[in-house]
Amino acid sequence: MRVTSSFVVISLLALLLLFPLVEMKRAGKGRGLKGARRKLARDRVRGAGRHGRSDSSRPGNCSESLESGRVFADCQGCRLTSIPRPQTWSRAPKYLLLARNRIKVLRDEAFAGYESLTSLDLQQNHISLVEEGAFEGLTRLTTLLLQHNRLTSLSEEALIPMPNLRYLRLYDNPLNCHCDMDSLVQTLQVPSNRNLGNHARCAEPLRLKGKKLKRIDPELLCKKSDPNEKPQGDQTDPKDPAEPSPFQNKPDAITSCHTYYFPHVRVDCSHRGLTEVPAGIPEDAVQIDLSHNSIRHLKAKSFQGAKSLKTLNLSHNNMERIDTASLFGLLHLRELDLSENSLHFIQYGVLEDLYFLSKLKLGGNPWVCDYSIHYMMYWLRLHPVVRPSGLMCRSPPEYTGESVEEYVRAYNRGCPKDRQQSPRDQT
Repeated sequence: MRVTSSFVVISLLALLLLFPLVEMKRAGKGRGLKGARRKLARDRVRGAGRHGRSDSSRPGNCSESLESGRVFADCQGCRLTSIPRPQTWSRAPKYLLLARNRIKVLRDEAFAGYESLTSLDLQQNHISLVEEGAFEGLTRLTTLLLQHNRLTSLSEEALIPMPNLRYLRLYDNPLNCHCDMDSLVQTLQVPSNRNLGNHARCAEPLRLKGKKLKRIDPELLCKKSDPNEKPQGDQTDPKDPAEPSPFQNKPDAITSCHTYYFPHVRVDCSHRGLTEVPAGIPEDAVQIDLSHNSIRHLKAKSFQGAKSLKTLNLSHNNMERIDTASLFGLLHLRELDLSENSLHFIQYGVLEDLYFLSKLKLGGNPWVCDYSIHYMMYWLRLHPVVRPSGLMCRSPPEYTGESVEEYVRAYNRGCPKDRQQSPRDQT
């Protein structure tokens, strides 16, 4: 009996020892302990991979693109509250587009790892603080857009790490023009910094409300406020001195229009209710869209200074008159759109500076086919590379629907050469 009991105990102990080995073999799917260990390691790797992808994934709907050898990192309107890590991108970006997000603060070294940046767009965020070292390392940056934020102050020291900065936009920020801002104001007013801080205005104190940082006397910033003193801003409406009218004297391109800086400077002034060409068009703008406004009279030298302009859209303006020198200086213009206006003819000399024009849109105008239209055809004959479109007679009735070219040809056939006048004679 004792032998039997001992045998039973020994058998139970043997089964208990063998059971874990059987389970381990099952876990390894026939590969024993080694297979089980591999399975455990594989599970750990999978778990780590899930967390790893979450940390390094591209935030929101950001995108990365390559244009003309330059890397664009685009996170516009992605609801970001912080700067994406530089490891987010497969290549070092030249352009970082962070407009229309929810970034509130730029801490020291906020752009560490972005040393290759040449353009940084931070407009239309909620930025209220920029620490002095926020832009540390951005020695190649040429364009910094901070407009439409909540900045009340900006230290000059914040600009020191960017020796190549050419364009700085600060307008539409509630800037408090106090004594700590005097060094920044002096920097902005240096002649070589003509494109830094244009159109930024003081929001406080009351005596400086509406005054441009570019024009303010730096000594006034440290002057104690007098509660009875009237504002000295640029505005003319005493009821609301804080809101300078964008149409005082002449509309301003920076505040009235939207300027895009990537991949080249493009100014969009369409659908703005403009009655004249705005001032302050950037010198390096290559494209301007002034369509769908009410510019009925294009005045002389309207685009003076826009020497790099290549594309100009003036369509849908109900335009009736173009002064002779209105396009003066546009030596590099290649495309001109005058369609859908109220033009009857083009005065002699209007097109004389357009040496490189190749595309001219003229449709939708009530062209009058009499001798006043001859200058247009005269100029086109001298510039055969230009491709005009839409140049059709609207009146008189006998020529309605006929091309202006056909009208001029018929006119010349019926008029003896000795009685034909030079287009210059019409002036």
